[in-house]
Amino acid sequence: MKLTVIGGGNMGLTYAKGIHKAQLLNEKISILEKGAESIERLKNNEPDFEICENAKDCITSSDIIMLAVKPFHIHDVFENIKNLCNKNQLVISLMAGVKISTIQNGLGLNKIVRSMPNLPAMIGKGMTTFTASNDVSLEEENMVEQLLASTGEAIKVKTEDDIDKSTGISGSGTAYILYFMEGLTNAAKEFGFSEEEAKVMVTQTFDGAVDLYKQSNDSTSTWIDRVCSKGGTTIEAINSFESNNVKDSIKKGAFAAYNRAVELGNS
Repeated sequence: MKLTVIGGGNMGLTYAKGIHKAQLLNEKISILEKGAESIERLKNNEPDFEICENAKDCITSSDIIMLAVKPFHIHDVFENIKNLCNKNQLVISLMAGVKISTIQNGLGLNKIVRSMPNLPAMIGKGMTTFTASNDVSLEEENMVEQLLASTGEAIKVKTEDDIDKSTGISGSGTAYILYFMEGLTNAAKEFGFSEEEAKVMVTQTFDGAVDLYKQSNDSTSTWIDRVCSKGGTTIEAINSFESNNVKDSIKKGAFAAYNRAVELGNS
């Protein structure tokens, strides 16, 4: 099974490395890139992959094509590879907001998987959602799930609208969490803790909270109630968050990201 990743930037390289490390394919992965500087960087630093600058050298022989370019580059990619594609090829898109029908029309292919990755994929802690066109078989879907899960977790969702919704949760969610962490870090520094002390306190607290939640069947509300003693310190912070509608603001932010994903898909 031959895979070509189009785009050797952060996300394309992340999935290429994850799939290679997991030993999921029996042929060397190709990365199609353009620009002398980018190609030289990849050739010097990524010996595990076949680095291509000409689409003819890798697209025609590929069983799977992974699109890992910025959405505004996609029509250039279509023009570059369409005549080299064949009906049996499976395309996996990592691009935000680009619909399955757009890829089908652009490449003249039917077997398309649209996915939504997130940044922690770079360290093997990613969350990738995906959905597939009707032409993708169950066997192919299972293979795609394995490929995408090489960078963390992967789940299949029912529709493309679910992909847009997951953009508002997992796709963009890393930034929300870091935003909250930044607020706590700023508070710690105002208390007089050093940058390093603040970082350790905040990151360890987040790690611990996530593990507490993952390792039990209890809800987040149950854990919050356990931490909040009547008349104690934690309940004062929670009450402050509630009076400032923090939880509702987070939900509104997730919906704002979802709405933008829909807009991008319709543009």
